[in-house]
Amino acid sequence: QVQLAESGGGLVQAGGSLKLTCTASGQMFHTYAMSWFRQAPGKVREFVAGITWTGYSTNYADSVKGRFTISRDNAKNTAYLQTNSLKPEDTAVYYCAAGRRVGSATMASIHEYDAWGQGTQVTVSS
Repeated sequence: QVQLAESGGGLVQAGGSLKLTCTASGQMFHTYAMSWFRQAPGKVREFVAGITWTGYSTNYADSVKGRFTISRDNAKNTAYLQTNSLKPEDTAVYYCAAGRRVGSATMASIHEYDAWGQGTQVTVSS
């Protein structure tokens, strides 16, 4: 099983960008689908974006389509979330997750994932 660690969060003004990184340790990273979720204070954890183990298929929440891009580099055991045109409502703790049985149809299901990182805070000021 993989262990995950996020980095790249921070404080940014509305309209700005951040690139979040999820680094995996352990073997077989290339066999895991990878996704990003986020959780704002007082709200449930929600799906943001996901990418299959091949990297050929991606899914996005409607709220981030056209602004966020998920990618992965299996040679580096790393997944990324490029966030552009950030809005105050994007403020949350962002988590990466890995799942071996996750496919395109199940990416948004929080219960499908085998491993989670500790999260990185993204704060967008207005």
